[in-house]
Amino acid sequence: MISRLPTMSQSYQVISLRELYDHVVDKEPNLFQSQPYAQVVRSVGLLVEAQGIRVGLGSICWLVADRPVPLEVVGFDGDRCFLMPLVGAQGIRPGTLIRVPTRTSDVSELPETDAMLGRVVDGMCHPIDGLGDFSAVHPVIANKPINPLMRHPIDQEIDLGVRAINALLTVGRGQRVGLFAGSGVGKSVLLGMLARFVQADVVVVGLIGERGREVQEFIRENLGEGLARSVVVACPADDSAALRLRGARLATTIAESFREEGRNVLLLMDSLTRVAQAQREIGLAMGEPPSTRGYTPSSFAALPKLVERAGTGASANAGSITAFYTVLMEEDDFQDPVVDAARAILDGHVVLARELAEQGIYPAIDVGGSISRLMTKLISEEQRVDAVRFRQLWQCYQEQRDLIAIGAYQQGSDALTDEAIRLYPAMCEFLQQSEHAPIPSGESRYDLEQVFKVAEPSQGELSVEGINPGININHQTVQPVRQ
Repeated sequence: MISRLPTMSQSYQVISLRELYDHVVDKEPNLFQSQPYAQVVRSVGLLVEAQGIRVGLGSICWLVADRPVPLEVVGFDGDRCFLMPLVGAQGIRPGTLIRVPTRTSDVSELPETDAMLGRVVDGMCHPIDGLGDFSAVHPVIANKPINPLMRHPIDQEIDLGVRAINALLTVGRGQRVGLFAGSGVGKSVLLGMLARFVQADVVVVGLIGERGREVQEFIRENLGEGLARSVVVACPADDSAALRLRGARLATTIAESFREEGRNVLLLMDSLTRVAQAQREIGLAMGEPPSTRGYTPSSFAALPKLVERAGTGASANAGSITAFYTVLMEEDDFQDPVVDAARAILDGHVVLARELAEQGIYPAIDVGGSISRLMTKLISEEQRVDAVRFRQLWQCYQEQRDLIAIGAYQQGSDALTDEAIRLYPAMCEFLQQSEHAPIPSGESRYDLEQVFKVAEPSQGELSVEGINPGININHQTVQPVRQ
C-alpha cells in the first residue's frame, strides 16, 4: 500500500497522479530498487508487459510518464511481468519506463484504526470523503493466515437487530453468511439495517463493483448515523479489476486490524459476485481457460482465500469478524456458479425472495430457502422447536398457495395446512420490520412465541382473529420482552 497524500479532494479523479507519484518518491526514497527502471514491451487489452521487473505478485509499480500510473503485478512469464493499471493508462508507449518498488507485496500500510472510523476510502486506502488525509500509517502484514485449530469456537450469538434473522436464522459472532438476492429485492436496505442495528464495536463495509451512484446513496440513506462507527471501502464498477480486488482485500485487512485489537467487527461485503467477476477479468486477460459461464479457475480459488480470513481470532480475547457477503443471483438463478461456490464455503445463507418483495414483505427473507449452520449451537431448545415449527408451517403454506388462492383447498383435508392458513397472517407480520426500528434478540424470541398464540378458529371456520397486537412492524405497540 502506498503512502497517503497530504490533501484530498471530494472527487475520485481530481487528485493528480503526478502529485501522488511525487509524494511517494519524496517521502519514501528507499521504496524503489537501486536499478529502479523496467521497460514496457507490450500492451494488449487490460495488461501491460514489462521486462526487467523482479518483484512479487501483488506489488505496486509506477508507470513513469506525463501522467504517472500505478500498476499491480498480476503474473509473469520468464523474464517478463504482466501488470494491470489501477487507473486508466492512456498514452502508454513502447519503451515507457516503470519504477519498481523494493517493498514486499505482503506488507501494506494502514492508518491507525480509530482514525479510520467514519471515513470512506478507495481501494488503495486513500480518503475520498474530502475530510483530509490520515496523519500517520503503520505497516500491516496482509493475508496473515490463522491456524484453523487455533481459532476460538463460535459459541456466542450476535444480535443483528433484525427479527427474522435473530429468531429464525440465529448468527454467531465470527460466522460468515451469504446474502443471496436478485436485483431490486431490498438487499441494500437490509445491509443498512445490519450496519445500524448490529451489536458490534466496528462495522467495515466493502462496496465492490457497484454503481457509483449507489455508493453515495448507501452511505447517506442506508448507513446514515451508522457511519460514525464504520469504515467504508468504495470501489465502484468503473474502477479497474485489479483495484476492485484490492478493495475487497483492503476491507478484510481493515477488519482484521480491528479484530487483533480485541474488537468485534461486522464485515459487509457487497458483493462477492463482483469480486469473482474482477478475478475473471484478470484471469481471462492472462490467458486462463474459461470454465463455467466464462469464470476462470482462479475466480473460484479467490473466494475461499477471501472468506476464510473472516471469523474468530486465535483466542477468546482476539475479537471476531462476523461477515455478510452479498451474492447476486442473475435472473434469480440458484444454479449460478458463484452462488453455488459461495453456498459451499459459507456458514449459512439468507435468501431474499422476489415473491415476498412483490407482496410488500420487507425484509423479503425466504425462510424456507435460508439456513444458519451454527444456529442449533447458539439457541435454546424452546427457540429451536418454535423456529422449526415456523419453517414447517411457512413451507406448507407456500406449497398449497395455489390451491388456497383459487379456493380449491378444503378445510380439514390436512391439519398442518389448516394451521398454516390460520397462522399465515401472523407469520407474514412477524417477517416484516421497519427499516428504522431495531428489534433485539430477546424481543425477537418473544415475538416468535406469540405467532403461535393466535386464537383457534371457532365453529369450523378458519380465522385470523387474535393475532398478537404486540407484533407490529411500526412498533407502535410494544409488548414486554421476556428473556
